[in-house]
Amino acid sequence: MAKVRKLQQKRGWAWSTVVVIVKPTLLAATRHDWIDGEKIPATGGCVVAVNHISHLDPMTLGWFLYEHGRLVRYLAKEALWHTPLLKHIVKDAGQIPVARMTDGAASAFDAAVEAIHAGECIGVYPEGTITKDPDGWPMRGKTGAARIALATGCPVIPIGQWGAQNILPAYSVRPHVIPRRTAHYKVGDPVDLDDLRGKPLTEEVLREATDRIMAAITRLVEDLRGSTAPAVRFDPKGSGVHEIGNPNKRKRGQA
Repeated sequence: MAKVRKLQQKRGWAWSTVVVIVKPTLLAATRHDWIDGEKIPATGGCVVAVNHISHLDPMTLGWFLYEHGRLVRYLAKEALWHTPLLKHIVKDAGQIPVARMTDGAASAFDAAVEAIHAGECIGVYPEGTITKDPDGWPMRGKTGAARIALATGCPVIPIGQWGAQNILPAYSVRPHVIPRRTAHYKVGDPVDLDDLRGKPLTEEVLREATDRIMAAITRLVEDLRGSTAPAVRFDPKGSGVHEIGNPNKRKRGQA
């Protein structure tokens, strides 16, 4: 079990509100298994790259990072900034909106780079959405985390998680809290990108860096699950599956 680390950053009203409400709720409704949390840098700009398995895991991951001394700034879908009440919380908490599947995602990159230079912790789900892999394994990643890391020189800390999907299944609104289920987190060593730093950010370089990040995350998930991931990561784009949103939801007009 990883040791907790005292938070040094100023929280602000949004984080204070979330901690007061969410932390007791998670303690009452879930169990947690935190492994190697001391590998999260105590200070300085960094990217934490994590697999995505449930709409609950931003909260369970945020709690994990908070208890290890970091306030995470997520790259999160822009729709949250148009949701009553929630829009005020994500704004004050410093979360970064991403207009997924549009050219507007570039502004999120600029904001993330600025945050890294300010010494902040940026949370990225490289898959860009909850995994569409039929067995819940990490999918093929997008290049955002790699681009931020190579542009700033900051470390990428891979984190594997498993269990949040048993508490709140993907695309479900009904949590399973009796009996209490466990959210497992395991932190890996920084992903080795040294040989790629300083090179032009070509698609080839970004893809190589992204593949290394996803491989590191997948190894951690394998450790948590005690099984082996598929040799080829699931690619929704090449499999005819919706890249974002519920893959089981029929398109309008379909029978």
